[in-house]
Amino acid sequence: MPQPNMLFIQTDQHRYDCIAGHGHPLIRTPNLDRLIREGVTFSHAFCASPVCRPSRASLMTGVWPTRHGVICNENLEATAVLRPGLPTWSEALAAAGYYLGYVGKWQVDQERDPTQFGFEDYISNDGYKAWRKAQGLDPAPRKNGFWGEVDGEITPDQSRLGWGASELIRLLGKASAGDRPFFLRWDTDEPHLPNVVPEPYASMYDPASIAPWPSFGDPLEGKPYIQRQQLRSWGIDGWTWEQWAPIVARYLGDVSLIDAQIGRILDALDALGLAENTLVVYTPDHGDLCGGHGMADKHYVMYDDIARVPLILRWPGVIPAGQACDAFVSSGIDLATTFCDAAGVPQPETFVGQSLLPLVGARSPELVRDSTASEKTNGRPDIFCMYFGNQFGLFSQRMVRDRRWKYVWNLTAEDELYDLEADPAEITNLAARSEAAEPLAHMRRRMLAWLEETRDPILNQWTRRQLAQGAKV
Repeated sequence: MPQPNMLFIQTDQHRYDCIAGHGHPLIRTPNLDRLIREGVTFSHAFCASPVCRPSRASLMTGVWPTRHGVICNENLEATAVLRPGLPTWSEALAAAGYYLGYVGKWQVDQERDPTQFGFEDYISNDGYKAWRKAQGLDPAPRKNGFWGEVDGEITPDQSRLGWGASELIRLLGKASAGDRPFFLRWDTDEPHLPNVVPEPYASMYDPASIAPWPSFGDPLEGKPYIQRQQLRSWGIDGWTWEQWAPIVARYLGDVSLIDAQIGRILDALDALGLAENTLVVYTPDHGDLCGGHGMADKHYVMYDDIARVPLILRWPGVIPAGQACDAFVSSGIDLATTFCDAAGVPQPETFVGQSLLPLVGARSPELVRDSTASEKTNGRPDIFCMYFGNQFGLFSQRMVRDRRWKYVWNLTAEDELYDLEADPAEITNLAARSEAAEPLAHMRRRMLAWLEETRDPILNQWTRRQLAQGAKV
């Protein structure tokens, strides 16, 4: 079997529940729905860290942020520079003869760009402003700050998303003319707020028709102080759903605009006759609160709004179509291993993820190299996530989530424990309640075992007591 081509699309802050095929009652995402019908969607995929740089760096290096060292978006109290010497899947694919092209947002390493990681062509999103000016178009409006507005001067194909899709299609044409397998990647800034959206997408969803998120209205009682402080830091304390609904409507419009541009790319793939031998992967770096729990953006929380992500794979004839896989997967870390597995190249020894291909019943025997891979992946009883802080200061968190329980270890604040069966919106923190003592102790033991396995430097003789002995206030 020839080495497959790969097309990877990574968006920024796309909520799991904002795809029609995942059950959203209003949103229109026909092209993502097509990928779901023709491939597999994962219902329990979680990011390594719900922040852009740490998550994207984990995807590139196949290791947790504690290993690669990028723990925040900006160089404030901590570093945003990737530790040197860590191998990446992109370099492994380039060494195996792949042509690699990259369009859009990078945000992995502040000192090196994709061309220093095996990519031959890199088209940054910075090029959109110059292109827009050359078209005689004014800059995108920013009158409403972080909360978004209508970009009334452009058509959808003149948006940054339309421009990025066009650049990706151009690289697709270049790659198809060559004699090497290719890996093409498109990373968008959207649907990250502010959503500055052209028509008809800006008005596609009536704010009055959008129901509040299940977590909206959370009183944040019995939870870390920083969650209430976040509302004040953003200036949104006391906001009603009527204030949030127009913002959410533009967010949904941006998701539909992304979907339309994905449709253009899939059509180009079909027209070039490349779809049958191309693995297509869609996932964001993490989710978005966008009013969930009354909050904006992300940071200082581990709610499913931001930690759980869409993850969709399509590979005709290899991955059986129409699957909905509920196994726990770590989107970025497992994708790093999966890309190497699909290409048939050895993964770097530093990688800690597991290939998704055996898990979804990939039919080509060349892909199932590890006879225990499916058993190992299916056997994950839970999933983990980590966070370190960002523009409002450092704040160490670690999360473990199984089918029923989610435990958030806040090292300098109250712990959190949620019964996801009874409380899927994660409103009621049970960590301090006596009736939850047994599941709390179990989840702390799981956390301790994972920290030991990953050699997390946050674990020491003082912090260990919090988990091993329940020594928390």
